Amino acid sequence: MTRSGQDYLEALRDGREIWLDGARVKDVTTHPGFRSAAASFAHLHDLAADPAHRAVLRTADGVHRAAAVPRSYEDLVARRRAYKRWAEAGFGFLGRSPDYMASAAAGFAALPAALTGEHHDGAGPALALHRRIAEDDLFCAFTLTDPAGSAPGDDLRVRAVAERDDGIVVRGAKTVGTGVVFADEVLVGTIEPLAPDDTEHALSFSVPVDTPGLRLISRTAYAQGARSVFDRPLSARYDENDALLVCDDVFVPWERVLSYRDPATTAAMWWRTPAYLHAAHQSATRFWTKLEFLTGLAILIARSNGTDTLPAVAQATGRLLGMVAQAKAFVLAAEADWEPVDEGRGGVRPGQEISFAQRIMAGELYPRALQDVKLLAGGALIQLPASGHDLDHPELGPLVRQYVRGGGAPDAHTAPEERIKLLKLAWDALGSEFAGRHEHYERFYQGAPHVYLTMQTWAGGADDCEALARACLDGYDLGTAR
Repeated sequence: MTRSGQDYLEALRDGREIWLDGARVKDVTTHPGFRSAAASFAHLHDLAADPAHRAVLRTADGVHRAAAVPRSYEDLVARRRAYKRWAEAGFGFLGRSPDYMASAAAGFAALPAALTGEHHDGAGPALALHRRIAEDDLFCAFTLTDPAGSAPGDDLRVRAVAERDDGIVVRGAKTVGTGVVFADEVLVGTIEPLAPDDTEHALSFSVPVDTPGLRLISRTAYAQGARSVFDRPLSARYDENDALLVCDDVFVPWERVLSYRDPATTAAMWWRTPAYLHAAHQSATRFWTKLEFLTGLAILIARSNGTDTLPAVAQATGRLLGMVAQAKAFVLAAEADWEPVDEGRGGVRPGQEISFAQRIMAGELYPRALQDVKLLAGGALIQLPASGHDLDHPELGPLVRQYVRGGGAPDAHTAPEERIKLLKLAWDALGSEFAGRHEHYERFYQGAPHVYLTMQTWAGGADDCEALARACLDGYDLGTAR
């Protein structure tokens, strides 16, 4: 089924339990804190349904390319082009768009046997999840992070509290549910390895967001504080939100349980299947797109300031363009370094070593890119009219137009309205609360540094590096002639 944006919005009106600022949200499609982001996700569905974009976004069978199991290098390239088209629609700021989990689900489907555990066979539920996403164009989000800290005897983590013939009853919480308030389903689980004896928390399942007992407590909705798109062009439209997910005796049918009471299987669904690497391919493409946006913003600011030809500014722009090239190179290299899944029976996956390394690059590069753009913008970012409507004020308007304009030669000055529009966009990307969330988000997008830096040591390449250094050592000794 090819869903339109309107189909998607109608599906969100299902009575899901979402809380914001102490009040229950009746309808995310009309609430001021959520409606604009819902419309942005709807736009992605409209793009996928548009014949003009069909060849890029869908396979010949009509499935979104993210949900199709890639069988070749060419399929990976086609996937990346689809990721890029959607990422550009949100300028890289929709970090968990529907193609993220669609890619992961295709990874489950590529090697479903990895989800067959000692206590539960999750292969069937994993394949069913993939079918729902692929055939019904569903938006599946996920939440995998446990709440920090527990009082003695008080387990905050999601676990099963009862077993029934037809399923399990779960209780507990997960945090940082990015995009869950806008999703059709949510995958609840864990991605970090559990202790072999921690069977109680070895649990993964996917349920509709309107499942009884499932509650979402939203963080501040940045869109609600954005007075207009002109004043907050990113916050007002692309705040995908993060929420605390609380399960209050939620019933989960067995056919929706992907792993159960098996730490090995709970980890294998991400690390033995290509699920994580497929999702990382999407996120790396989005990150590349986001850096393109920031660099383009820097170029526009320098031109508006009349400083774009100064050597120091040209060097700063070159450094940003170099960052874009680095981000692009990681994507293309991971594709070219593709590896077979299950000896080819599960298709192919992007190269693991390079995909893992991209996490290190992205987490370190994004704050540097922001810093460089801020330096190019200078103090103009913090001296802007409170509202773009000041331009229309009978008394303030003439003053604003006189004193807020670009640099350079008088005949090259940026018009006041365009100058303010550009700098407000820049502030929203660089200095607003929305921007602060994104800087922190990119630092931890692929997990905590202590986790992914450690994982890099077993991603591949260490033996080759050691062998090369050893070859040099073995090539001489005390008796070697000069």
